Amino acid sequence: MRSKSYKEVKEKIGDNPIDIASAAKFVKENARAKFDETIELHIALGVDTSKSDQMVRGSVVLPGGTPTQKRVAVVTNDAEKQEAAKKVGAALVGGDDLIADIEKNGLSDIDVVIATPDMMPKIAKVAKVLGPKGLMPNPKNGTVTADVAAAVQELAAGKITFKMDSQGNIHAALAKASWDTEKTEQNIRALIDAVRAVRPQNHRGEFMTKVVLKSSMSPAVRITLA
Repeated sequence: MRSKSYKEVKEKIGDNPIDIASAAKFVKENARAKFDETIELHIALGVDTSKSDQMVRGSVVLPGGTPTQKRVAVVTNDAEKQEAAKKVGAALVGGDDLIADIEKNGLSDIDVVIATPDMMPKIAKVAKVLGPKGLMPNPKNGTVTADVAAAVQELAAGKITFKMDSQGNIHAALAKASWDTEKTEQNIRALIDAVRAVRPQNHRGEFMTKVVLKSSMSPAVRITLA
Protein backbone atom coordinates (compact mmCIF):
# COMPACT_ATOMS: atom_id res chain seq x y z
CA MET A 1 0.00 0.00 0.00
CA ARG A 2 1.38 3.39 -1.01
CA SER A 3 2.07 6.00 1.66
CA LYS A 4 0.20 9.30 1.86
CA SER A 5 3.42 11.12 0.92
CA TYR A 6 3.86 8.95 -2.19
CA LYS A 7 0.29 9.65 -3.31
CA GLU A 8 0.74 13.39 -2.78
CA VAL A 9 3.85 13.43 -4.96
CA LYS A 10 2.11 11.29 -7.59
CA GLU A 11 -0.72 13.83 -7.80
CA LYS A 12 1.78 16.66 -8.30
CA ILE A 13 3.44 14.93 -11.24
CA GLY A 14 0.43 14.63 -13.52
CA ASP A 15 0.57 12.75 -16.81
CA ASN A 16 2.51 15.14 -19.04
CA PRO A 17 6.27 14.69 -19.66
CA ILE A 18 8.53 17.51 -18.46
CA ASP A 19 12.00 18.64 -19.52
CA ILE A 20 15.17 17.20 -17.99
CA ALA A 21 16.01 20.20 -15.80
CA SER A 22 12.49 20.35 -14.35
CA ALA A 23 12.46 16.59 -13.74
CA ALA A 24 15.80 16.68 -11.88
CA LYS A 25 14.58 19.55 -9.70
CA PHE A 26 11.20 17.92 -9.00
CA VAL A 27 12.64 14.55 -7.98
CA LYS A 28 15.20 16.19 -5.67
CA GLU A 29 12.59 18.37 -3.97
CA ASN A 30 10.22 15.43 -3.44
CA ALA A 31 12.70 12.87 -2.10
CA ARG A 32 11.39 12.75 1.46
CA ALA A 33 12.89 9.59 2.92
CA LYS A 34 15.05 9.77 6.04
CA PHE A 35 18.04 8.49 4.03
CA ASP A 36 19.78 10.02 1.03
CA GLU A 37 17.73 8.55 -1.80
CA THR A 38 19.33 7.37 -5.02
CA ILE A 39 18.03 8.96 -8.22
CA GLU A 40 17.51 6.53 -11.11
CA LEU A 41 16.89 6.89 -14.84
CA HIS A 42 14.85 4.24 -16.66
CA ILE A 43 14.72 4.11 -20.46
CA ALA A 44 12.26 1.96 -22.45
CA LEU A 45 13.57 1.12 -25.91
CA GLY A 46 11.49 0.37 -28.99
CA VAL A 47 13.76 -2.45 -30.16
CA ASP A 48 13.05 -6.08 -31.01
CA THR A 49 14.55 -7.90 -28.02
CA SER A 50 14.38 -11.24 -29.85
CA LYS A 51 17.06 -10.10 -32.32
CA SER A 52 20.69 -10.23 -31.19
CA ASP A 53 21.67 -7.41 -33.55
CA GLN A 54 19.36 -5.05 -31.66
CA MET A 55 21.08 -5.48 -28.29
CA VAL A 56 21.84 -2.09 -26.74
CA ARG A 57 24.81 -1.83 -24.41
CA GLY A 58 27.67 0.54 -23.77
CA SER A 59 29.42 2.72 -21.23
CA VAL A 60 29.64 6.38 -20.32
CA VAL A 61 31.57 8.56 -17.89
CA LEU A 62 29.05 10.52 -15.85
CA PRO A 63 30.36 14.10 -15.52
CA GLY A 64 28.77 14.52 -12.10
CA GLY A 65 30.20 11.26 -10.75
CA THR A 66 28.37 8.13 -9.60
CA PRO A 67 26.17 7.80 -6.50
CA THR A 68 28.06 4.74 -5.25
CA GLN A 69 31.71 3.75 -5.27
CA LYS A 70 32.28 0.69 -7.46
CA ARG A 71 34.18 -2.27 -6.01
CA VAL A 72 36.37 -3.58 -8.83
CA ALA A 73 38.08 -6.94 -9.33
CA VAL A 74 41.00 -7.16 -11.76
CA VAL A 75 42.04 -10.44 -13.39
CA THR A 76 45.56 -10.58 -14.83
CA ASN A 77 48.68 -12.71 -14.36
CA ASP A 78 50.96 -9.72 -14.99
CA ALA A 79 52.52 -8.79 -11.62
CA GLU A 80 53.18 -5.16 -12.65
CA LYS A 81 49.60 -4.69 -13.79
CA GLN A 82 48.32 -6.28 -10.60
CA GLU A 83 50.34 -3.81 -8.54
CA ALA A 84 49.21 -0.85 -10.66
CA ALA A 85 45.56 -1.88 -10.24
CA LYS A 86 45.97 -2.10 -6.47
CA LYS A 87 47.50 1.38 -6.32
CA VAL A 88 44.49 2.97 -8.04
CA GLY A 89 41.94 1.27 -5.82
CA ALA A 90 41.03 -2.18 -7.17
CA ALA A 91 39.32 -4.10 -4.36
CA LEU A 92 40.39 -7.55 -5.55
CA VAL A 93 43.34 -8.48 -7.78
CA GLY A 94 44.60 -11.83 -9.03
CA GLY A 95 45.19 -14.11 -11.98
CA ASP A 96 44.82 -17.87 -12.28
CA ASP A 97 44.50 -18.02 -8.50
CA LEU A 98 41.54 -15.63 -8.50
CA ILE A 99 39.78 -17.55 -11.26
CA ALA A 100 40.22 -20.79 -9.30
CA ASP A 101 38.81 -19.12 -6.19
CA ILE A 102 35.80 -17.80 -8.10
CA GLU A 103 35.21 -21.26 -9.55
CA LYS A 104 35.28 -22.79 -6.07
CA ASN A 105 33.67 -20.10 -3.90
CA GLY A 106 31.85 -17.73 -6.25
CA LEU A 107 32.25 -13.95 -6.16
CA SER A 108 30.48 -11.47 -3.90
CA ASP A 109 30.74 -7.78 -2.99
CA ILE A 110 32.17 -6.90 -6.42
CA ASP A 111 30.44 -4.54 -8.86
CA VAL A 112 32.75 -4.77 -11.89
CA VAL A 113 35.29 -7.33 -13.16
CA ILE A 114 38.09 -6.12 -15.45
CA ALA A 115 40.43 -8.52 -17.26
CA THR A 116 43.36 -8.41 -19.65
CA PRO A 117 42.61 -9.96 -23.08
CA ASP A 118 44.89 -12.97 -22.51
CA MET A 119 42.80 -14.01 -19.49
CA MET A 120 39.49 -14.26 -21.32
CA PRO A 121 39.82 -17.92 -22.41
CA LYS A 122 40.49 -18.80 -18.77
CA ILE A 123 37.66 -16.64 -17.44
CA ALA A 124 35.29 -18.59 -19.68
CA LYS A 125 35.49 -21.32 -17.02
CA VAL A 126 33.63 -19.08 -14.57
CA ALA A 127 31.20 -17.53 -17.05
CA LYS A 128 28.32 -19.31 -15.31
CA VAL A 129 29.27 -17.52 -12.09
CA LEU A 130 29.93 -14.07 -13.55
CA GLY A 131 27.36 -13.97 -16.34
CA PRO A 132 24.15 -14.07 -14.26
CA LYS A 133 25.53 -11.25 -12.09
CA GLY A 134 26.38 -9.09 -15.10
CA LEU A 135 30.08 -9.29 -14.22
CA MET A 136 31.49 -11.03 -17.30
CA PRO A 137 34.21 -8.80 -18.79
CA ASN A 138 33.36 -7.51 -22.27
CA PRO A 139 35.45 -5.49 -24.75
CA LYS A 140 32.36 -3.46 -25.72
CA ASN A 141 32.12 -1.80 -22.32
CA GLY A 142 35.85 -1.45 -21.70
CA THR A 143 36.21 -4.21 -19.11
CA VAL A 144 38.58 -6.24 -21.31
CA THR A 145 41.72 -4.14 -21.67
CA ALA A 146 45.50 -4.31 -21.43
CA ASP A 147 45.52 -1.14 -19.31
CA VAL A 148 43.62 -2.39 -16.28
CA ALA A 149 44.79 0.46 -14.03
CA ALA A 150 43.33 3.07 -16.40
CA ALA A 151 40.05 1.16 -16.49
CA VAL A 152 39.88 1.17 -12.69
CA GLN A 153 40.56 4.91 -12.67
CA GLU A 154 37.79 5.53 -15.21
CA LEU A 155 35.31 3.76 -12.95
CA ALA A 156 36.45 5.89 -10.02
CA ALA A 157 35.95 8.99 -12.20
CA GLY A 158 32.31 8.13 -12.88
CA LYS A 159 32.25 5.52 -15.63
CA ILE A 160 29.24 3.22 -15.69
CA THR A 161 28.15 0.47 -18.06
CA PHE A 162 24.60 -0.06 -19.27
CA LYS A 163 22.82 -2.94 -20.96
CA MET A 164 19.17 -3.37 -21.85
CA ASP A 165 17.29 -6.12 -20.03
CA SER A 166 15.11 -8.84 -21.57
CA GLN A 167 12.20 -6.38 -21.81
CA GLY A 168 14.21 -3.77 -23.70
CA ASN A 169 14.73 -1.43 -20.75
CA ILE A 170 17.85 0.29 -19.43
CA HIS A 171 18.15 1.14 -15.74
CA ALA A 172 20.86 3.29 -14.16
CA ALA A 173 21.52 4.93 -10.80
CA LEU A 174 22.75 8.44 -11.62
CA ALA A 175 22.75 10.63 -8.54
CA LYS A 176 21.79 11.19 -4.92
CA ALA A 177 18.92 13.39 -3.80
CA SER A 178 21.38 15.51 -1.80
CA TRP A 179 23.32 16.47 -4.94
CA ASP A 180 22.97 19.76 -6.77
CA THR A 181 20.38 19.41 -9.52
CA GLU A 182 22.97 20.58 -12.07
CA LYS A 183 25.08 17.44 -11.48
CA THR A 184 22.00 15.23 -11.76
CA GLU A 185 20.94 16.95 -14.97
CA GLN A 186 24.43 16.53 -16.47
CA ASN A 187 24.37 12.81 -15.74
CA ILE A 188 20.90 12.37 -17.24
CA ARG A 189 21.96 14.06 -20.47
CA ALA A 190 25.21 12.08 -20.61
CA LEU A 191 23.43 8.73 -20.31
CA ILE A 192 20.73 9.61 -22.83
CA ASP A 193 23.39 10.74 -25.32
CA ALA A 194 25.39 7.54 -24.74
CA VAL A 195 22.35 5.33 -25.34
CA ARG A 196 21.52 7.25 -28.52
CA ALA A 197 25.08 6.73 -29.74
CA VAL A 198 24.72 2.93 -29.68
CA ARG A 199 21.36 2.76 -31.42
CA PRO A 200 21.34 -0.39 -33.62
CA GLN A 201 22.03 0.52 -37.25
CA ASN A 202 19.09 -1.51 -38.55
CA HIS A 203 16.55 -0.11 -36.07
CA ARG A 204 13.53 1.64 -37.52
CA GLY A 205 10.92 3.72 -35.74
CA GLU A 206 11.04 5.41 -32.35
CA PHE A 207 14.15 4.36 -30.41
CA MET A 208 13.49 5.66 -26.89
CA THR A 209 9.79 5.16 -26.28
CA LYS A 210 9.72 6.30 -22.65
CA VAL A 211 12.23 7.89 -20.26
CA VAL A 212 11.45 8.35 -16.57
CA LEU A 213 13.32 9.69 -13.55
CA LYS A 214 12.64 8.68 -9.96
CA SER A 215 14.23 8.47 -6.56
CA SER A 216 14.34 5.36 -4.38
CA MET A 217 10.97 6.03 -2.77
CA SER A 218 9.23 8.40 -5.17
CA PRO A 219 6.93 7.93 -8.17
CA ALA A 220 8.46 8.22 -11.64
CA VAL A 221 8.50 11.50 -13.56
CA ARG A 222 8.29 11.14 -17.33
CA ILE A 223 10.88 13.12 -19.30
CA THR A 224 10.33 14.67 -22.70
CA LEU A 225 13.18 14.32 -25.19
CA ALA A 226 11.84 16.93 -27.59
